[in-house]
Amino acid sequence: MPSYNFRCRTCEDTFEVTRPMAESSNPASCPSGHADTVKLLTTFGTVSRGAVAPAPAPRPAGGGCCGGGGCC
Repeated sequence: MPSYNFRCRTCEDTFEVTRPMAESSNPASCPSGHADTVKLLTTFGTVSRGAVAPAPAPRPAGGGCCGGGGCC
């Protein structure tokens, strides 16, 4: 079940609530009992195990739009 971070506007405490996604936008009271809270935007990060992303393809040598030194 996902967890959501909230911040209390009254006491400025930040707290976490675990609830189903269907209830993600429901209001939450802070642990001190205040009702004036706001849901914080949380970021999601991933960690890859194993394969490393391939290196980007090398850029062609030379200038111009055709790669040969002049423009077509």
